[in-house]
Amino acid sequence: MSDQAENKPNFIPIEPDVVEAGFDDEMALDDARRVKVLSPGMLVFKRFIRNKLAVAGLVIIVFMFLFAFVGPIFSPYGQAQVFTGEAIIPKEYAAAIYNQELRYTVVEGEEFTLGDRAQFFLALGKGNNSFTSGDATYYFTQEGENAYRIMQLEPIAEVMVGIVTPLNGAKVPKTVITAYEAAKAAKENSFVVDGTIYHITKKDKGERISTERDVALAIMDTFDAYRQEYQPIVDSYDFKLACVRAINQGEDKFIVNKKTYSIDSENGQYTIYDASGNEFAAISNIIVNPINQSEFLSVEFKSAARQAIEERQTRFTFPDAEGNLITYEIGRVLNTFNIKRDTPAQLIRMFEFPSREHPLGLDNNGMDVMTRLMYGGQVSLMVGFIVVFFEIILGVIVGGLSGYFGGAVDTILMRVVDLFNSIPFYPVVIIIGSVMDTLQIEPRQRLYILMVVLGVLGWTGVARVVRGQILSLREQDFMVAAEATGIPTSRRIFRHLVPNVMPLLIVQATGSLGGIIITEATLGFLGLGVKYPEASWGSIINVASDAFVMTNYWFMWIPAGMLILLTVLGFNFIGDGLRDAFDPKMKR
Repeated sequence: MSDQAENKPNFIPIEPDVVEAGFDDEMALDDARRVKVLSPGMLVFKRFIRNKLAVAGLVIIVFMFLFAFVGPIFSPYGQAQVFTGEAIIPKEYAAAIYNQELRYTVVEGEEFTLGDRAQFFLALGKGNNSFTSGDATYYFTQEGENAYRIMQLEPIAEVMVGIVTPLNGAKVPKTVITAYEAAKAAKENSFVVDGTIYHITKKDKGERISTERDVALAIMDTFDAYRQEYQPIVDSYDFKLACVRAINQGEDKFIVNKKTYSIDSENGQYTIYDASGNEFAAISNIIVNPINQSEFLSVEFKSAARQAIEERQTRFTFPDAEGNLITYEIGRVLNTFNIKRDTPAQLIRMFEFPSREHPLGLDNNGMDVMTRLMYGGQVSLMVGFIVVFFEIILGVIVGGLSGYFGGAVDTILMRVVDLFNSIPFYPVVIIIGSVMDTLQIEPRQRLYILMVVLGVLGWTGVARVVRGQILSLREQDFMVAAEATGIPTSRRIFRHLVPNVMPLLIVQATGSLGGIIITEATLGFLGLGVKYPEASWGSIINVASDAFVMTNYWFMWIPAGMLILLTVLGFNFIGDGLRDAFDPKMKR
């Protein structure tokens, strides 16, 4: 060999970029760069980032966390903020009806009970002009069409075998006795003495002589005052009786309490004027009452409504207090007329389609869908991570103890696992949800209870995995050496065995996250999860349980469904990527 060949070094210097190019095998074992490259964490990381689906899943999950936890900071709306808007809607203002029932006006200080009215109605149907109710006897006369004056008879004397016996200790005047005998001879049932009307009625084997006392007036027409201060006078017994008598007798005037009133009729309606010629009251067989009883309807309005009803019109106009013409619509339901008018109202903006103000629209409660999705993401992700953490803690403790000690400990703990596995998940959740509904648990407390229930019912899978791994690891050389050195049992389990199980647990956790999020969404959709006003992706989709909503309002359920889909896919991609990174031999 030449001198040049003999003087060549026995290695070729390798630059750092050559290491990155993949020539790690050429380095010496004590090379610092080789130790850095062979770091387990770095190897797992490099294998993970080479997996495009795993990286895509990581990007998705990062986006979901930013959307759920950072998005609400920039959102101008609150989770439970309801959006309303002004609208003009037809609202029931009054109701009208053709009166077909007798209405009673009772004399002040008198009583005419429901029982009395029932007996009067029966007597009227039988064609009688008197009736008995309780211990009282009543007499009535017809004062006009569908107008009856009802009087109570007050006995002043009884007649037995021609002998007149006074009642109540009062002496019967001789003129009354003489008039009674004359009425009997003429076969009449009443007579008049000094302007007082006396009635003759049968009583057992004798007769009674009675005077009359006004009790009530039964009429079908309704009386409306033109001014609210007139209403007490218009509603009085004396006013109505005098008016009804005048109309029945064809008179155009009547006097009440020394005041003269005139009557004018048009189209079946009567208008009453006072002595000054001012409109005082109106009479009609159409009753018009306000929907809101605290509101006073003017006679002018009632007259306009009645005229429209009589003319079979479907609408009419009437000025308001400011003089603006308001249009009223008339709708008939059987014998009742509903009078509506356009009224400004604050309405919830339900099922509003996406706009610049609300990119994903408004839901059935008038809340911003995008904002609800952000807060719902917080619930879904928080439930997923907390439940998984709870499952891993319980699973590691139970599985670690069972796998390490074996024997009776293993048998007992595995039977506990079998017991929890035998619990039917959804029936238990449904029962717990019903109990929380009955107890009216607050939404936030429901969330905590839900996480506990999911964690308690879902840890058994982790326990079995940990047990299996520890059973295979405890017999290996490093564990034999650890036992020989006298390391405490707890240290051997949690410092030597559990860390070797962690890669598998990480893969298990990422895979479980997607399943828990789907479970929470399912419970929310069924109404067993988070309750209003708290939001979750599942409860948001619950709105689309109606076929009409699902068909016509896509923005109510598709965005939430897509977020659930992407989140579950993201966790699954990450789980698959971590599995391949920790154990490349499992990659297919």
